[in-house]
Amino acid sequence: MPLPEPMFCAQQIHVPPELPDLLKQFTKAAIRTQPHDVLQWSAAYFSSLSRGEPLPAKERVEMPVATQKTDTGLTPGLLKVLHKQLSSMVIVPVEEVEQKWRDLCLPQAQLHSILELDHYGREVEWMKFLALACSALGGSITTALKYGCEVLTQDPEGGAARVPLQTFIFLYKYLAQIDGDISDSTIEEVLSALQEEAGKQGGMIQPRNFLSPQCPPLS
Repeated sequence: MPLPEPMFCAQQIHVPPELPDLLKQFTKAAIRTQPHDVLQWSAAYFSSLSRGEPLPAKERVEMPVATQKTDTGLTPGLLKVLHKQLSSMVIVPVEEVEQKWRDLCLPQAQLHSILELDHYGREVEWMKFLALACSALGGSITTALKYGCEVLTQDPEGGAARVPLQTFIFLYKYLAQIDGDISDSTIEEVLSALQEEAGKQGGMIQPRNFLSPQCPPLS
């Protein structure tokens, strides 16, 4: 005959005082991030939380990128999470990128296609990787640079998405080099126009500047 289940009264059950808020924050993060594999993402979330590292969580719910065929690939919001987690390292071991990529339940094939664009070894320069990831999000260099501004900006969500001119120059020249079909004269013409705009904006550039009809085409 099975033993009766033990009975507890409310006074005997101790709930850690931090548990309700911890679970509330975890649930909000899961809803914002919408991970493809909740268990895998949850393990990464609590592991990062226990080590005091940036969490693998989006700041807000986002709509899928229009160019994606599925809802399981990289998005601007997820790229912003990766930037928050990895940018402080400047030079990042590829295995660290792979681990953070897996934590966000992103497809490995997409990561490999990004890495192959610049024939990386076992380390990546983070800003270059970020530029290539933005290129994977957008169908043109202009769209990629727009995503770059949105990921890197310190402006509030939905704001102007300003970045320092020098940051824009680095991203633009690197992506133009990878593209291989953008002439030096085109680059110089674009940067000359944008330097004038940056001079009026405290040295900052925003997507509105290079999307304007007054700006020469970026490619």
